[in-house]
Amino acid sequence: MSNAPTPGGPDDQRLARAIAAFVRAEFKAPVDIVSSFIDLVTEDAVRDRLSGFEADLLKMKSSSETLGSVIEGLLDTSAAQRSLSERELGDFTATLRHELRTPITAIMGYGELLLEEAREEGLPGLVETLDGLLAASRRLLGGIDSMIEFIHSGSLTTTHGDDAEGSDAVEKAVATLSSIFAERPTPVGRATGYLLVVDDNPSSLDLLTRRLERDGHRVCGCGDGEAALRLSANESFDLILLDFLMPNLNGVDVLRQLRAVPETASVPVVMMSGSDEVESAVRCIEAGADDLMQKPLDPILLRSRISSLIERKALRDREQAYVAELRIERERSEQLLRAMLPGPVVERLRGGETVIADHFDAATILFCDIVGFTTLASRLPAARTIALLNTVFSSLDGLAKANGLEKIKTIGDAYLVAGGLPNARPDHALAVARMAVAIPEAVAAAGRSAGEHLEARIGMHTGPVAAGVIGTDKFVYDVWGDTVNVASRMETNGVPGRVHVSEAVRTALGDAFAYEPLPPMMIKGKGAMQTFLLS
Repeated sequence: MSNAPTPGGPDDQRLARAIAAFVRAEFKAPVDIVSSFIDLVTEDAVRDRLSGFEADLLKMKSSSETLGSVIEGLLDTSAAQRSLSERELGDFTATLRHELRTPITAIMGYGELLLEEAREEGLPGLVETLDGLLAASRRLLGGIDSMIEFIHSGSLTTTHGDDAEGSDAVEKAVATLSSIFAERPTPVGRATGYLLVVDDNPSSLDLLTRRLERDGHRVCGCGDGEAALRLSANESFDLILLDFLMPNLNGVDVLRQLRAVPETASVPVVMMSGSDEVESAVRCIEAGADDLMQKPLDPILLRSRISSLIERKALRDREQAYVAELRIERERSEQLLRAMLPGPVVERLRGGETVIADHFDAATILFCDIVGFTTLASRLPAARTIALLNTVFSSLDGLAKANGLEKIKTIGDAYLVAGGLPNARPDHALAVARMAVAIPEAVAAAGRSAGEHLEARIGMHTGPVAAGVIGTDKFVYDVWGDTVNVASRMETNGVPGRVHVSEAVRTALGDAFAYEPLPPMMIKGKGAMQTFLLS
């Protein structure tokens, strides 16, 4: 046999009386507080002779009295018992929602308007009193909504259902309601930002703007889609609140255009709609809305969603800034790496090669040295010496780049360049020779700019070369072999202001240049060699 309580029986009556007594006590206190605040505001207005506040204060006072009457009328024991035992809970909660929320919403609306005026008039005492009134009103409204949700959810019936004794049911119901009315700390540190509000209803636009500004946001408002697109193109908004239905260009069309532009594609957009049709929601989501809220907007829910979306955007902005910073650092590292290593070698290292060592059957090596630079450096300050070398080597870098050659390194005042590597080319000797004959004037010009007389000694040799990357912490692309050594000897034994080349270079160049043969000379490690000066 079922132990379910009989509708309207002793258990229901006990539960109804307990809830009525509890709610009356819990609601009476906040209602009295709201009423007291209204009296305080009225006293402040009378004291400061604020006749412009009188009409709104009378309306607030009337709403407060209505609220008190509703509490006494709806929640006496017999009325609550009848509501729970004789009527559907849906009807009961609908009545509560309408008759309780209507007066408190009116009090809050007029209170917010008076608060704005008090701030504009510079009345700090009145502002403080109105802040207290609105805080008390919000707490009362939250309690009303929570109680209605509790009743509507069916918790009352399940609380005193088959598994509960009558006395336990009363205690559980009252305990649950007690938790509803417990004072909750006001959230602090909510994210604020620069918001765009778009609504073709001037009153709605004004009220929403003022509400958002009160929450600490900076707000820009407009009344149509065209204005919204113009503003978003010129301003950087953190979030956009966009009305669904507007003349000419509706909210969905505006949203699609916002998403089509890179500058606004990622700005959070909350659509506001007076319709609860599924089709409307689908259109908004498909167009790229981040959220959809029904009008009239719930202030607490709106505040929470705006804060959440702004925080999400801030995280995304920080992530994008971090990615951009990484990209910049990567580009900088790339530039540094390419300054140290040839481009093709960099690509091979990226491809996973750990050992770069190549043999070239034919390449041309050029050494250049500044004549008498050691003596010059001994009489110049260090900073001026470095500046002079930088000017000279910058000029040689330009010549190497113009001729498609690879600068290998500098050693003191010596400059080493190669042709035909890291990519082989048949005209390597000709390319290096063209650079070589331009070096004497480039070095002399650099000296003249610094007020110094400079001459270059240049040597070239052609032959097989080994090249590769050495080092683990500091990469260096270098060349080795007999060809490098002979090119160095050509420079050491050369003539200031002239290009000294080996017979191998003479053969490789053919008739491209005129040559002045020199008497055979002894080259260390090679013996007697026939060499030439390019003319």
